[in-house]
Amino acid sequence: MRLFVALALPALVKTQLGALAGGIPGAKWVPPENYHLTLRFIGEIEPWRAEEVDAALAGIRSPRFDLALAGIGTFEKAGRIMSLHVPAERSEALGRLQGKVETALQRVGLEPERRRFAPHVTLARTEKAETHKLVSFLQAHALFRPPPVPIEHFTLFSSRLGKEAAHYVPEVEYELA
Repeated sequence: MRLFVALALPALVKTQLGALAGGIPGAKWVPPENYHLTLRFIGEIEPWRAEEVDAALAGIRSPRFDLALAGIGTFEKAGRIMSLHVPAERSEALGRLQGKVETALQRVGLEPERRRFAPHVTLARTEKAETHKLVSFLQAHALFRPPPVPIEHFTLFSSRLGKEAAHYVPEVEYELA
């Protein structure tokens, strides 16, 4: 199984994010049904290990909170823009939840996440897009700010790779207090 832990987004926010998509030749846009905020990518694991992950995540206690998304960001590699995303504003509650997820997964034997947590919702992969089109998009949408999203649970998703895009399946939802 290929797994990750994420915050699912309500349909209204997915629609607002989806309205941003388009206008950049060469960009590969994420389908709106796949929008999420990853707390921790797990990757391929055996079914018995997935059961351990589920039990560890079920033990997490964390309060509900509001998630604020704002602006447009990029991830770059060797000076080239590789993806567009909407960043999440950092909050104590989001950081604490992500830390608890990381700790729980390490306790069941998963390797620590090496990358620093940068909360975001990916909009597009852009390695084949022209830089000037990306810069124009960033400028046009810099002030994007949907209303805050109430977060009442986090989710263990499975990911199945498809021809056009991955297919994400919510496997288990874990309620927040």
